[in-house]
Amino acid sequence: MTMLGTFLKPMHREGIRFVAIFAVVSALLFLVTDVLGWIGVGLTVWCYYFFRDPVRTTPIREGLIVSPADGVVSLIEPAVPPAELGMADVPLTRVSVFMNVFNCHVNRAPVAGEVTAVAYRPGKFFNASLDKASADNERNSLCITMPDGRQIAVVQIAGLVARRIVCFVSKGQPVMTGERFGLIRFGSRLDVYLPDGVAPLVSVGQTMVAGETVLADLISSEGVRAGRTG
Repeated sequence: MTMLGTFLKPMHREGIRFVAIFAVVSALLFLVTDVLGWIGVGLTVWCYYFFRDPVRTTPIREGLIVSPADGVVSLIEPAVPPAELGMADVPLTRVSVFMNVFNCHVNRAPVAGEVTAVAYRPGKFFNASLDKASADNERNSLCITMPDGRQIAVVQIAGLVARRIVCFVSKGQPVMTGERFGLIRFGSRLDVYLPDGVAPLVSVGQTMVAGETVLADLISSEGVRAGRTG
């Protein structure tokens, strides 16, 4: 990778109109004062950076579950998947990845399989790092059924400043591990409900990379991993 490629990343098409709006406003601000104009330029660069869509290298060994989002693991706890997905009403291990406004917000499929349910539910806009955000906030939920019949739920949750959840897939569509399936504007969270008996291989506070960081392993007998901050 070149030095330029380290800083300049492809931008997702969802961001084109927002960057254009920021750029036009910045040009108008320069007519008022240079100080405001340069602030606008800074915000335009941030907007481009927010919608970046970098190339990722996804591990493809059978059984691997990868992170659907960039960010930090904020919660790992048992919880029942969203009722609107029609999955069994039993607690599963839920891993929550919190994305701040500086993370890449393109979401990627944690496993390969068929999207057997997509359900949007309006709601509130609490801080996405809070536990109650999973139950109360606006969300879009997916159920992916893997070739062996096991299911995994992935939930896009709007955050404090997020006002738009975008989903690129629909019911009946096949997805590959690491494939882009959605995006959230601006700051949010992704919940993954692991199949029964599958332990996460990450810990709270760990930094995740969408499509690359291994979240769990369906064929591993390893227990829940502990983490150390230092």
